[in-house]
Amino acid sequence: MTAEQNSDLQQGPLAGVRVVDLTSMISGPVATMMLADQGADVIKVEALDGDLVRGAGATRRGITSTFISSNRSKRALAVNLKTPEGVEALKKLLKTADVMVQNFRPGAIERMGFGEDVVRGLKEDIIFVSISGFGDDGPYAHQRVYDPVIQALSGLAAIQADGETGRPKMIRTIIPDKTTAVTAAQAITAALFARERTGMGQHMRLAMLDTMVAYLWPEGMGGFTLVGKEVTNARAQLSPDLIFQTQDGYITAGAMSNKEWRGMCTALGHPEWLEDPRFLTVNDRAVNATERLTLTGEVLATNTSAYWLERLDAEGVPSAPVLSREDVITHPQIQANDLIHEYEHPIAGRIRQPRPAARFDQTPSGIQRPAPGLGEHSAEILAELGYAEEEIARLVAQGVLGVMVAPE
Repeated sequence: MTAEQNSDLQQGPLAGVRVVDLTSMISGPVATMMLADQGADVIKVEALDGDLVRGAGATRRGITSTFISSNRSKRALAVNLKTPEGVEALKKLLKTADVMVQNFRPGAIERMGFGEDVVRGLKEDIIFVSISGFGDDGPYAHQRVYDPVIQALSGLAAIQADGETGRPKMIRTIIPDKTTAVTAAQAITAALFARERTGMGQHMRLAMLDTMVAYLWPEGMGGFTLVGKEVTNARAQLSPDLIFQTQDGYITAGAMSNKEWRGMCTALGHPEWLEDPRFLTVNDRAVNATERLTLTGEVLATNTSAYWLERLDAEGVPSAPVLSREDVITHPQIQANDLIHEYEHPIAGRIRQPRPAARFDQTPSGIQRPAPGLGEHSAEILAELGYAEEEIARLVAQGVLGVMVAPE
């Protein structure tokens, strides 16, 4: 099978684009997974012992749920890049690529022999993507990075501070990693579009720290937009959140506009709040958020979630129940969106995944293939590059190439 023939198997707006994915962990793999879901032929290149995430988390038959959910729709090549033959195989692959993505610490890819100058010598118009934690320079550039470090350094942990003690708190999901992934996927498609217009490749650099500061800026750091009029948002950030306890659970409800505030007051049976000078305008309600939310919570505690959600919806107030993770899967709106699907994974067995969020009416896309086993497509990919069966077998025997071993 040729590279062109394999690309024809992919469906979506990025069909025909080949991405060589040298990333590991979450930020890079999720970015390239998004491209793969949209039709790109993404080849995940791993060392012979595989991405660390293959062994981290809930595991079934040697593959983890995190790996499955970060690497679907890709093919997998396991190769020893510490051997001349492994280096040569990757160079041949890069000659066929439109994009190369790596998330090693600054300087590592150059030491491996695959810096931009080398790769561009192989494919002049390639999109060369470098994802890092902190950027190429500065006092933190040399450090290893995980999501909590970026939560701390970007101000996100401070924004999430406990309302009573002021103690900074981490978000219990890896927001910086996944936000960086989304940003990277968007930037890669922008670079591909620019290449279509100009014929030129480019180097796209993206730091997790830069991503999160930009992500937080519109409201989390909004008090620092107007130079000379800086104000801290700490008071608003330490006010109660929009989770309200009812007699039988929790709901959320919010009223930003004057119309929604009127609906809130009507639904809660307190029209007098409309005349309260603390709540007359959008800004008044923001300044006095603690008082407003405390009053709202006291009323919502007097009846059931279903009772309040019906009243709030009738008055046009944005609201919803606070669902457990189990309840998300069966919620009527999730089902109406046809969002969660079950599949047979050749290694893990029955699995559950959300479809790609973006739906294209002219270039339909979706999950192209299950997350691959380690080296599952090594022989296939090298055959596409012109290697004979005997040569592939020799590379496997010599520990240059890894191929998937069927799980017991």
